[in-house]
Amino acid sequence: MNSRERLIQTINHREPDRLVVDVGAGGQTGMGVCAVHNLRNALFGDTGYRVKVTEPYQMLGEVDEELRKKLHLDVVGINGPNNMFGFRNEGWKPFIMPDGTVVDVPGDFNYTRHDDGSVYMYAEGDIRVNPRAKMSGGGYFFDAIETGNTADYDNLDPADNTEEFTVLSSEDVEFFARQARKIFNETDYGIYMTLPGMAFGDIALVPAPWMKHPKGIRGIEEWYLATLAYPDYVRKVFEKQSEIALRKIELLARAVGDLVQVVFVSGTDFGTQTGLFSSPETYRDLYKPYQKAVNDRIHELTGWKVFIHTCGAIRDIIPDLIEAGFDILNPVQISAAGMDPQQLKKEFGKDIVFWGGGINTQKTLPFGTPDDVYREVRRNIDIFSTGGGFVFNTVHNIQSNVPVENILAMLRALNDARKIESDF
Repeated sequence: MNSRERLIQTINHREPDRLVVDVGAGGQTGMGVCAVHNLRNALFGDTGYRVKVTEPYQMLGEVDEELRKKLHLDVVGINGPNNMFGFRNEGWKPFIMPDGTVVDVPGDFNYTRHDDGSVYMYAEGDIRVNPRAKMSGGGYFFDAIETGNTADYDNLDPADNTEEFTVLSSEDVEFFARQARKIFNETDYGIYMTLPGMAFGDIALVPAPWMKHPKGIRGIEEWYLATLAYPDYVRKVFEKQSEIALRKIELLARAVGDLVQVVFVSGTDFGTQTGLFSSPETYRDLYKPYQKAVNDRIHELTGWKVFIHTCGAIRDIIPDLIEAGFDILNPVQISAAGMDPQQLKKEFGKDIVFWGGGINTQKTLPFGTPDDVYREVRRNIDIFSTGGGFVFNTVHNIQSNVPVENILAMLRALNDARKIESDF
């Protein structure tokens, strides 16, 4: 089989000839730029190559074609024309990370650096407005800066929280279609496409770091409280967002068709380390109807499998996610309460694909020994891959400061499981 055939087998719950592996196809399945830099140096030597930061909010590094081939990866991603700060990934220029690594960032990656080393980032690269995100002096990614404006709760207007949701232009639709045609025709990789504006209440997106002057309820704490105190307002926001999302699906389905196998729809986190953010009843009442409407339209018009990223201890709503039409679950946070790999596979393995869960990125990968890493990867592959329905990925992104020796141990375990000889 080639990679695309393997992916199709896997997402249809059939065992492929070998395990499907994704590193870097999506914004939740990637690797911090310094980790990519260190891995390339370990594999190819220090050639002076500068890794591109393709997702500047999380500072994720590009998994380029040379590295993709070296790692025998199976999936590539398609994203929209603008990144999380509202500018395009083009016109590359150097940037120095806190550990001294020199990487490439987009030309409009305009920032200010304070005396404590903190880096402040601006929407659309416009340093004349207030910064929208901050990377601490010793940090490796950005956190959103809230606007500082409290919503006017006496005069809430859903238009304020939906101004970022617009129907795709013909140019943007063609941007997606052009990428899909190129990858489909020129490679045999499986294709993963991120659909814009489909995630309802994703707390990473509520502050809208790509907008210079967002209005409405934009604070993280404010938003969570609003789902309880102002649910009717949140519903109106979701209704408008859903209306636009359905139109986007129609446009992209027509332009892209079945060149794509998997679509990322939602990154809304519903779990903490120990339980749900909200009750299952709240999920069913407030979120599920809109997610189901989006997923139903995708399944009606295409053969795409629908991917949700939702962290934490979410076991109690997995049946609801399946009912809502999600085909694929990520990151499968195996360290959270109730997320035991064997139990998840036994209960839900026939109904949902596990894309992730390959290794604990909170403890084992950053802090374990290479032997610890190797053993955990092999154990989780054995559990999740039986009968198909498993794409190997770590539990969320590999962070920039993970020891390269541990990343190499993970890769050796993958190669051994796939019966591929490692030359590192």
